[in-house]
Amino acid sequence: MAFTGKYEVESQENYDEFLKRIGIPDDVIEKGRSFKTVTEVVQNGNEFTWSQIYPNKTMTNKFIIGQECEMETMSGTKFKATVTMEDGKVCVKFPNYQQMVEICGDKLIECCTVSGAKGTLTMKRTSKRV
Repeated sequence: MAFTGKYEVESQENYDEFLKRIGIPDDVIEKGRSFKTVTEVVQNGNEFTWSQIYPNKTMTNKFIIGQECEMETMSGTKFKATVTMEDGKVCVKFPNYQQMVEICGDKLIECCTVSGAKGTLTMKRTSKRV
């Protein structure tokens, strides 16, 4: 399947500002900046197991496209969401931002957008298949 694989972060745009805007503490942002986050995806048709592997924690969300499920944010908050597929991109609305993920060649491209009083900001994370 298109998304199945293991990916390691190679670049991030607007990382610090985005994480500050969604309420991640400065010390966590600092640790994350120097760590190459690994994303592991297992796709079986419309069923996904999506894991983010951090230095001291692995966060895993399981979902089926088009069905409501319980998910967890980077900060550990649990919420209900329906993940959709739009033009080959996996899309989900988190409590305070939206995420859209696509595969381009051997790259996993994640765009997370936050809106608010300070305007709209998008963090773009590019990860290479490992």
